[in-house]
Amino acid sequence: MMELKIQLIPTGEIILSPGKNGENHCHNCKVVASDGVRAMMESALTARDRVGVQDFVLLENYTSEAAFIENLRKRFKENLIYTYIGSVLVSVNPYKDLEIYTKNHMERYRGVNFYEVSPHIYAVADNSYRSMRTEGKDQCILISGESGAGKTEASKKILQYYAVTCPASEQVQTVKDRLLQSNPVLEAFGNAKTLRNDNSSRFGKYMDIQFDFKGAPVGGHIINYLLEKSRVVHQNHGERNFHIFYQLIEGGEEDLLRHLGLERNPQQYQYLIKGNCPKVSSINDRSDWKVVRKALTVIGFSENEVEELLNIIASVLHLGNVQYGGEDSNACITSDIQIKYLARLLGVNVSVLTEALTHKKIIAKGEELMSPLNLEQASSARDALAKAVYGRTFTWLVNKINASLTYTMMKWCLLYAGTFLFLYITNAFFNYSVIGLLDIYGFEVFQHNSFEQFCINYCNEKLQQLFIELTLKSEQDEYEAEGITWEPVQYFNNKIICDLVEEKFKGIISILDEECLRPGDASDLTFLEKLEDTVGGHAHFVTHKLADAKTRKVMGRDEFRLLHYAGEVNYNVNGFLDKNNDLLFRNLKEVMCMSENKILTQCFNREELSDKKRPDTAATQFKASLAKLMEILMSKEPSYVRCIKPNDSKQSGRFDEVLIRHQVKYLGLMENLRVRRAGFAYRRRYEVFLQRYKSLCPGTWPNWDGKLSDGVSTLVKHLGYKPEEYKMGRSKIFIRFPKTLFATEDALETRKHSLATKLQAGWKGYSQKCKYQKLRNSAIAVQAWWRGILARRRAQRRRQAANTIRRFIKGFIYRHKERCPENEYFLDYVRYSFLMNLCKNLPKNVLDKSWPTPPAALTEASEHLRKMCMQNMVWSYCKKISPEWKHQMEQKMIASEIFKDKKDNYPQSVPKLFVSTRLDGENINPKVVQALGSEKMKYAVPVTKYDRRGYKPRPRQLLLTANSAVIAEEGKLKQRIDYGALKGISVSSLSDGVFVLHVPSEDNKQKGDVVLQSDHVIETLTKIAICADKINTININQGSIKFTMGQGKEGIIDFTPGSELLVAKAKNGHLSVTAPRLNSR
Repeated sequence: MMELKIQLIPTGEIILSPGKNGENHCHNCKVVASDGVRAMMESALTARDRVGVQDFVLLENYTSEAAFIENLRKRFKENLIYTYIGSVLVSVNPYKDLEIYTKNHMERYRGVNFYEVSPHIYAVADNSYRSMRTEGKDQCILISGESGAGKTEASKKILQYYAVTCPASEQVQTVKDRLLQSNPVLEAFGNAKTLRNDNSSRFGKYMDIQFDFKGAPVGGHIINYLLEKSRVVHQNHGERNFHIFYQLIEGGEEDLLRHLGLERNPQQYQYLIKGNCPKVSSINDRSDWKVVRKALTVIGFSENEVEELLNIIASVLHLGNVQYGGEDSNACITSDIQIKYLARLLGVNVSVLTEALTHKKIIAKGEELMSPLNLEQASSARDALAKAVYGRTFTWLVNKINASLTYTMMKWCLLYAGTFLFLYITNAFFNYSVIGLLDIYGFEVFQHNSFEQFCINYCNEKLQQLFIELTLKSEQDEYEAEGITWEPVQYFNNKIICDLVEEKFKGIISILDEECLRPGDASDLTFLEKLEDTVGGHAHFVTHKLADAKTRKVMGRDEFRLLHYAGEVNYNVNGFLDKNNDLLFRNLKEVMCMSENKILTQCFNREELSDKKRPDTAATQFKASLAKLMEILMSKEPSYVRCIKPNDSKQSGRFDEVLIRHQVKYLGLMENLRVRRAGFAYRRRYEVFLQRYKSLCPGTWPNWDGKLSDGVSTLVKHLGYKPEEYKMGRSKIFIRFPKTLFATEDALETRKHSLATKLQAGWKGYSQKCKYQKLRNSAIAVQAWWRGILARRRAQRRRQAANTIRRFIKGFIYRHKERCPENEYFLDYVRYSFLMNLCKNLPKNVLDKSWPTPPAALTEASEHLRKMCMQNMVWSYCKKISPEWKHQMEQKMIASEIFKDKKDNYPQSVPKLFVSTRLDGENINPKVVQALGSEKMKYAVPVTKYDRRGYKPRPRQLLLTANSAVIAEEGKLKQRIDYGALKGISVSSLSDGVFVLHVPSEDNKQKGDVVLQSDHVIETLTKIAICADKINTININQGSIKFTMGQGKEGIIDFTPGSELLVAKAKNGHLSVTAPRLNSR
């Protein structure tokens, strides 16, 4: 399902980023489309006043340089460093890191049409890659610009893009790694710090990336151009030598430096102090050294090769420290230590090397003579050897990298020409495609321009010529393919300047070679004179002698001026002949050929010594290599990247208009724009144009079902296009003026508001409908699923119930038989029912004797369970009893044993607790307590004593001690009865409280038995029985009790039941006790 989100917040930049669900985002119009719909780059035109236009072709005033630079300024201010001129990419160095080179950004540009996204180096790389894959034609990307403009970084970004986005395998990954790792190696050996750039490429580089039929990078090849060898021996103030020297000194291990004879101080080496700039804050030589060492390993350098390579680098430093002395006409070496180190590192004999550095070999009439060198010649020979060794080693290094990038199963054909190496690839069995990267110096104009600037600007003239030809050809081919009449374009054809430089016998290079080869005293000034004689009448050539008075004021007598396509440049001829000759004495070549260093033996071929032909000059070699480069580029479909640096101070955010105008001129960007705008400023395929603008016409909105060309015609007529403003091709519409496109885009921007409202309304309705349908379907599915579950549960319960009933009935039938399968369920159920009923109806306490009736099979088990239950309740009850309660229970047990079922008022005493005493300390006379002495009183109770004579009642206190029972009256102890002398205790069975304490009649201390009455008779007698241990001596009588009255007389107490308690003396002389009956027996 497609998701659509629209917000009208233009930023001027189109960035297609994947969303959470893999959809594409247009951050300009905020369109997100998961089905791959992409926003067009025309969307950014709505913000053109703020961020400029993304294509200079759309500038209304395209002939104005000021308008061109102002558009650059707007975009630079918004960190939009890329802008198109048609298919040409203009890049401004931001001098800071921008978050536009991530893997996500690579994916945004992968497989996207060129104009569907904002300008970017990835768009150029992807367009070349897709053209190579779809059209089967080799491609090349030409990167040019001043030093510090970002050419090297641009080539790195292209390589990184291919490394990430192209198909990969284990073998392909190795090639990718080597392609990427070749950059730090070449930068270390070929780049240096200059006044304009801390990492300036001091050589031109063309790299072929080879792709197999799957589109995977499988190989590569590099060609280098015009290495600035003079930097090895001399640097301008504020500049450095090549990076590798400083990296080796700063990052090399101590053992390595000791082996090479180097010190960790660049100030010790003459070749490193000329620029007086050994260290740069933006360069970390130690860290870069680690990167280079790792890169050499990845590329495939063996340890021996690395060692020999570093020996050569160190030998160059030692060579610079070789000092000469002696007479002016006969130089000699004064630094013996340096020459020994140098000979060891180069692998040559010390004496042979010493002689070669102080003499030159002359062949006269077939004889070889050794001529001594003066101090100046010796120094020049030393510097020439250093340049030759370093230059050829650099060429070997490039060749070694090429070997590591070789596409396997290929046939290679090598051609070596002087200091340049060309590689032609023939492949009769396996097809592959190529994308070339040309990272080469841009047009250079300095205050002092020499031979190097002459070659560089000649190269740019050739590239400009190629660019104009290919651009016009591309335009013409597109017009012809679309059936649009081609109108000839007037432009400056710089072929006349190229011919001035390279024409045979008449060109500047030919004249320079001729002057270098002719015998006699040839000099730079004689070369200048010959130029004046030969090409002095050329419209694009001026010298001080040929110039008018005004021009002579700004030209030196040793200068000549060329009127290049990009402007006028003055060249100083001093050093032209020496740099063009680039000669190395024969005996120095012979010494190098004898070297034991395998790299040097490959760099200095012995065939050179036997070849009597004079080697080509540097200019001729460069001309030949440039011609080969033109052939390579002409055979490929080119793309262009023009790099601009915004300021000389390398500051981010600073826009130097004067410097940029200078580069715009020398890069030929205005000429490029003028050629591109000679016809129509804007063109798009019908389907793309109609898809974008169809909403502006009722006849084409929302869909057009007819021919695309008819739909576009209907659309432009509705928009009011004039005939001179556009042309209809076979598959594209061509719009001549940018203002026509701007008006259309503005109309679309206005239309977006109403479209957005309609789209949002339609989308919301559609999404809500889909949401409702989804919820409804989900509810139906859940309901059906739940009903099914409930039905299955009910059916299962019915089946289980039926089975249970069947088993129960069968078991009931067989219930009286032995246990068998038919009745086991029933019997188990009966047992289970009994146990569950028992669990619910267990006795609540020890007095509860209830117990469910068990089935016959569980009678024995039930009895065991009942006993266990009772024991458990008793145990639990006893566990809860306190010591006080236990003592109370023991007394109650004794009372029960004595009085239960014997005395009428016993049941009423059971629920009443026995107390420890019925009299407290206040109720007992202190004299009584004093009389008791140490005896501890255990129980005291008020009683009534009946006299022996007349049975008169008298209040007394009965005190129980450990040994005796004491009867007290106020402060007197009336009678003490020892427990040992107590014969027994008598009490009636009625509810009265009268009891008799029987004592021995023969005891003189006692006056006879004691008749007492207590309101707490059960408690009192139980206490006496416990204290006297006379439990079994208590007699419960019915009817009457006999007791001894003293002097051998007996008394009788008659007990009769009545309605109330009455104690009195009867007429018969007995004590009559009437008591009510409380319990029936």
